[in-house]
Amino acid sequence: MTKALFLDRDGIINVDKKYVHKKDEFEFTDGIFEFCKYFMDNGFLIFVITNQAGIGRGYYTDNDFLTLTEWMKGEFKQNNIFIKDVYHCPHHSEKGIGKYKIDCNCRKPKPGMILSIADKYRIDLNYSILVGDKKSDIEAGIRAKIKNNFLIKSEYQNEYDFKTIKDLLDHLKEIKI
Repeated sequence: MTKALFLDRDGIINVDKKYVHKKDEFEFTDGIFEFCKYFMDNGFLIFVITNQAGIGRGYYTDNDFLTLTEWMKGEFKQNNIFIKDVYHCPHHSEKGIGKYKIDCNCRKPKPGMILSIADKYRIDLNYSILVGDKKSDIEAGIRAKIKNNFLIKSEYQNEYDFKTIKDLLDHLKEIKI
């Protein structure tokens, strides 16, 4: 079995500017490349799991998301970091339009994306890590039985009993891999 680093996208990989879907809107967070390189060099596969309700709401298309994702993965590759896969959920049970208005198992806080990745890539969730910036990210990790879930830069830091870190590089000092 393999260990994985699961990352939310908006708020962890890039600055969350609400419904980012174009390259010129995308701003990498401080330390993201060093953070990912550290875990990759220590045997972790890197996966991105992201809710993308902007697709379901009609703000942008699946193709817009996929185009931006390929560009993002290319930027990581230029920094000698390999993103193994990116899973996204375009659904929203209340605000989705048409086929996107469903209550699915992939939208965080549900664990569907994580469980699909774990099954496909034979990931050992006991030795894996999830980093997110919202309660729903952490809840998805807990529901998937990931042992190490970390909340970063969030309004929930003092409200919930989750492991919190102030920034990505600070996290490297906290975790034992």
